[in-house]
Amino acid sequence: MKIEIWSDVMCPFCYIGKRNLEKAMEQFTDKNQIEIIWKSFQLDPSAPEVSSESMKDYLVKTKGMSHYQVDEMLESVTQTASAAGLDYHFEKAVMANSQNAHRLIQFAKTKNLGNEIEERLFYAYFTEGKNIADTETLTELGKDIGLDETEVQTALTNEEYHQLMQEDIREARILGVTGVPFFVFDRKYAISGAQPVQTFLSTLTKSFSEWQEKPGSTR
Repeated sequence: MKIEIWSDVMCPFCYIGKRNLEKAMEQFTDKNQIEIIWKSFQLDPSAPEVSSESMKDYLVKTKGMSHYQVDEMLESVTQTASAAGLDYHFEKAVMANSQNAHRLIQFAKTKNLGNEIEERLFYAYFTEGKNIADTETLTELGKDIGLDETEVQTALTNEEYHQLMQEDIREARILGVTGVPFFVFDRKYAISGAQPVQTFLSTLTKSFSEWQEKPGSTR
């Protein structure tokens, strides 16, 4: 059974949602029959390739929030991430356009390494403070999960992977997706946002049970 996940690597709740789904999968007996498919989504496609502003200043400018409100919001997200076992460092985050990262994701998917590159990119962005728009950085992250250096460099300039990203985004619009993370179970049930582990487990159990009753499903 397929679970499709629309996500942006600069979205803090996408990483938390990924981890909560994984914890639900750990409790799920038939996890070996689940296929995870990562889909591209850009929260801010108009963002500059790299901004000289800190995340805090960028959010103050783009969201119309005060510095105090942004501080409170980032602290709350940091605590939520910590509860999921993640270590966020927003003070180190490099504000950048995620387009190049999505090219890398699309390429990694062709090598069956979609989940691995998502994890590496999330960790690089939220914990290590790496620039996920930088070609050299992305090449190193690709190598970290076993991708070929030359192939990664080629993929980052290949229009095919940009088009695949755009196709995912168009598909999201058709489905009515307006924010991420957005999880679709067997094209029947959906979860929006970084919901608790139990919510993922309940939806996973229900959708898988119904999927098993379909003709041609693997039992």
